[in-house]
Amino acid sequence: MSERHQYINNLPSRMNKDGFVSCFGGVYEHSPWIAEMAWEKILTKKAKPDQDTAEKTHQMLRAVVNEASKEDKLALLRAHPDLADRLAISKNMTKASLSEQASADLTNCSPQEFKTFQTLNAQYKEKFGFPFIMAVRGYNRREILENFKKRRHNDTNTEFATALEQVHRIAYLRLKEIT
Repeated sequence: MSERHQYINNLPSRMNKDGFVSCFGGVYEHSPWIAEMAWEKILTKKAKPDQDTAEKTHQMLRAVVNEASKEDKLALLRAHPDLADRLAISKNMTKASLSEQASADLTNCSPQEFKTFQTLNAQYKEKFGFPFIMAVRGYNRREILENFKKRRHNDTNTEFATALEQVHRIAYLRLKEIT
């Protein structure tokens, strides 16, 4: 994260709580509570123009997640859709998730690839209790499947930490798209 992505229109230092949550509440999948808590803990006390970047906003939101209870972190992980899940694509997947999965061409899996993803998703969730999470932007289906197959052999603590890091990466990429 060495680059700086300066916001032009959506300046956290100038937003009220509703505006902040409306703008940034979706960067962590189905978890606006993170933006709400960042506003309460950080922005109400010391909102400054130097916070008006994707990097600073990510630091604020990430701090909330890192300080959250294990149960809240688990709920955050469980809020993510399964990769290459046809049902999720047609139902409750956010526009951001759909776009990210489409960028990795996961929406065009062959029937065999979908079956492989479904099998891996089921095995993974049974073992860890949350879906496989990977910031897929910049990867192709083959690379994603390789990562999936490797990570399913991790122990629970390692995979919990890895999944949270991937969630943070997804959030950062989403924050960089905000202007």
